[in-house]
Amino acid sequence: QSPYQESLTSIREQAERMALLVDNLLDMAKLQAGRVRLRKDWQSLEELVGSAMRMLEQPLHDHPLRLRLDPQLPLIHCDAVLIERVLVNLLQNATKHTPLGTVIGVTASVETEWLSVEVWDEGPGLPTGHEQDLFEKFTRGHTESAVPGVGLGLAICRAIVEAHGGQIRTENRASGGARFTFTLPLATPPLVETDDESDLEPT
Repeated sequence: QSPYQESLTSIREQAERMALLVDNLLDMAKLQAGRVRLRKDWQSLEELVGSAMRMLEQPLHDHPLRLRLDPQLPLIHCDAVLIERVLVNLLQNATKHTPLGTVIGVTASVETEWLSVEVWDEGPGLPTGHEQDLFEKFTRGHTESAVPGVGLGLAICRAIVEAHGGQIRTENRASGGARFTFTLPLATPPLVETDDESDLEPT
């Protein structure tokens, strides 16, 4: 690989980080001002995960990704752009704070009336006793870390999830690494009338 290619890759990565930072800052300002109106629609979580992965294709390149999404997952009523932002932030956070080559995973399942989504990694884990503090603005897991960022992404995640009526939490995994879990309330999709059904209606 030529040094020019390495420079171009580095510039691209920095530009992507800056774009995400600006988006996060704008979203946080809107959320705090109460100007975010959720544009909810029925969405497939699998498609939202796939979209987030495509946005992070380069950062995820050096991390094996393990997906375990229940094939019977129902549609969720959410703002697709914002929930995708949650997934992007959590996945990017995992790539930034774990060694190259370590596995990053996404797991999703239904728990009674909630959809539970988990983003986990096999990195060094979180500072014990301060896991939930990471959701505060401008809080970072390692104060002396050389990893770029201002600790805003997780605060954005909490604001978005709570705006949807859900919750988000984090903890260290018993087998090593960190786990970020958020929940979204489930609802019943409206019945869609098919052409066959409409043909049976009396005229």
